[in-house]
Amino acid sequence: MIQKVDQAVVLAGGIGSRLRPLTDTIPKPMLAINGRPFLAYLIDILRENGIRNIVLLLGYLAEKVMDYFGTGSDFGVRIQYSVGGVSFETGARIRNADPLLSDHFLLLYCDNFWPLNIQEMLEFYNRDPCLASATVYENKDHITKNNVFVDETGYILRYDRTRKDAGLNGVDIGFFLMDKKVFDFMPDSNFSFEEVVLPALVSRRQLRGYLTDHRYYSIGSLERVPVTEQFLRNRKAIVLDRDGVINRKPPRGEYVKKWEEFEFLPGAIEGIRLLNNKGFSVFIATNQAGIARGLMSESDLTAIHRNMIREVEKGGAAIEGIYYCPHGWDEGCECRKPKPGMFVQISRDHGIDLSKTFFVGDDERDFQAGEAAGCFTILLNKEKGLLDVARALD
Repeated sequence: MIQKVDQAVVLAGGIGSRLRPLTDTIPKPMLAINGRPFLAYLIDILRENGIRNIVLLLGYLAEKVMDYFGTGSDFGVRIQYSVGGVSFETGARIRNADPLLSDHFLLLYCDNFWPLNIQEMLEFYNRDPCLASATVYENKDHITKNNVFVDETGYILRYDRTRKDAGLNGVDIGFFLMDKKVFDFMPDSNFSFEEVVLPALVSRRQLRGYLTDHRYYSIGSLERVPVTEQFLRNRKAIVLDRDGVINRKPPRGEYVKKWEEFEFLPGAIEGIRLLNNKGFSVFIATNQAGIARGLMSESDLTAIHRNMIREVEKGGAAIEGIYYCPHGWDEGCECRKPKPGMFVQISRDHGIDLSKTFFVGDDERDFQAGEAAGCFTILLNKEKGLLDVARALD
């Protein structure tokens, strides 16, 4: 078991040939994203997760990274460096850093960003400890080709770097929790960690896959840079439940089926306007099982929302997007709260970081959904409405 992870090891020595000509004069981790090196964002998220000891595995133009980050003190961390030859492959870089590495560490690539939650990763790892776990994006939006297969028990049974194997169900995005015993699988030659160590772990049932729906962002190629840059701007966002937050909630088992039944709660429009004025993009995520029960149609819901948006705009406010689940509680969908599917879709569609996003609901199911999505979750009650929340947020 791993009690705590206090060291991160970052593979950052490659040439970055897919980023040329940008990497002709700078190493890949120094690529400017919104005016900051991409590596600075990784250091930020590591520090936010309590990981303050960082080992950078460098090679190509190493001095440019070392000159900028120094000891790490200006970034609230301690940085050590392991510098290998430019020709070193990933496995050789890790082995070269042996004297600097703890018994357990977080290993990550320098070109992928993902909203890290180290506590959840630890809980997953410790449920069935092995030599390593990899973070695996479920890739339901098919942003790239899959390269791993994770079984129902959480073990990675196949790893295919060529991405040609049929039936794969996820993408290894790095963020590995590692036991240093993996060094037993490392040869003395120059070798690839992905081609030598990962297949060896898979064959011995020593690699588990921590599945995530949270999209990852990359600077691995030129076409990915603008999307990553947009995400890392970290625009302010808030997701609102509808019934009980914006409008008066109907009795249990009943639904707002037409516009005439919709009644704004006191301060709701003013609260949305205040959130807008504070820079928040506002989204709605609402369960609407009345559709599945045949009590209303999706066109009825569309008409309600069209009228709601009109009134909100009359009040000087704006809602950027409305997401709803039309399914019944027993349909097994991924969008019905307390599952986080609608939040994940909002994040994918609008490039927002759910770990920095607020969610406002009014019942336990909302709380569970917000927690599952990784949002800062706030529940309203008789004494606290949306306007009160808007006044309190910055």
